[in-house]
Amino acid sequence: MQALIFDVDGTLADTESAHLHAFNMAFAEAGLDWQWDEALYARLLEVAGGKERLLYYWRLTDPEEAEGPGVSSVIDAVHAIKTRHYAARVRDGGLPLRPGIARLLDEASMASIPVAIATTTTPANLDALLHGPFGPAWRSRFNAICDAGTTQAKKPAPDVHLDVLRQLGLKGPDCIAFEDSANGLSAARAALVPTVVTPTAYTAHHSFEGALAVLPHLGDPDAPIPSPSANKRPTWVDLDTLRRWHRHASHGSHEAAAV
Repeated sequence: MQALIFDVDGTLADTESAHLHAFNMAFAEAGLDWQWDEALYARLLEVAGGKERLLYYWRLTDPEEAEGPGVSSVIDAVHAIKTRHYAARVRDGGLPLRPGIARLLDEASMASIPVAIATTTTPANLDALLHGPFGPAWRSRFNAICDAGTTQAKKPAPDVHLDVLRQLGLKGPDCIAFEDSANGLSAARAALVPTVVTPTAYTAHHSFEGALAVLPHLGDPDAPIPSPSANKRPTWVDLDTLRRWHRHASHGSHEAAAV
């Protein structure tokens, strides 16, 4: 296990409610009569990418208008407004990292294990989220960062993971990825990266077949991973746990944990 590769939305932090709120704020500001609720947004999350999600929804509600002239410009404008509202909501630590994230990043740093980001969210969203917990120099904590500014193809395409691997100079089986969705898992596995999945309320219904482990979160001493008595789980996931899972994966088996 030579590197850890992290998705962002839903994985580093439970961001989807903030994104949903920002979309609805953008619709109101742009004078659109759209309103997304949680159930609808959970379905729309099957479409990777905010702009792609907007176009998909537009085609559902008004297929003819969605193919008209100027649609791309409208989507760009609405998405820019949405990004502004999202950044305002999460800036300066307004959205906490999920349990175990900061601890595991610190452990990897102390062990000189490279960490990377593989996401297709926008650079602005990324900066807004991570500026709070890690400060203005947050990028220095990561050995590779690939986002919507560097990789155009969205998950489940493996492109962003492949770009990260190229930057790290590693192969997929050398690493472990962390994702929260079926699209993310598919993308990582297509790049041959063993993957730990920590779903959110928006993705818990997804199928995670082939994951290295599926857990509610990575856990911390003050926020341990819930463990049903019939299921042997670590109290929290540390580097030793990941090394053990990685060894099992490299030998064609794994001790996956169920949600």
